[in-house]
Amino acid sequence: MKNTLRIGIASYADMKARTVAIAKGTIKVGQDEPSVWFLSIESVAKILSDKNRALLELIAQTKTLSLTELAEKTGRKKSNLSRTLKTMASYGLVDLHKESGRLVPSVSYSNISLVLPVGVP
Repeated sequence: MKNTLRIGIASYADMKARTVAIAKGTIKVGQDEPSVWFLSIESVAKILSDKNRALLELIAQTKTLSLTELAEKTGRKKSNLSRTLKTMASYGLVDLHKESGRLVPSVSYSNISLVLPVGVP
């Protein structure tokens, strides 16, 4: 398990320019740079709400709970939980894989670090 997932905030134009520069080889991604990017602090706050951070902690601690088992343990509806996990997966916050015919989420880090610019992107 890697220890820290680094997330950053950048505008869509900045993320696109960065991706192109990385693809062209004009910049290299540093080891301490974010690997997950959001467009705003509001989007980070929404996805990493207290409820969702508790969900990430449960996933990290239990490791092999299916979607059905997570729904039971959290009291969340399976459909809403599925949507939340898919959103988290799209940002790289969880990995979703099939195990014995059931969807099992996993977390490969123990901490999240936010790299936040001083100015508004």
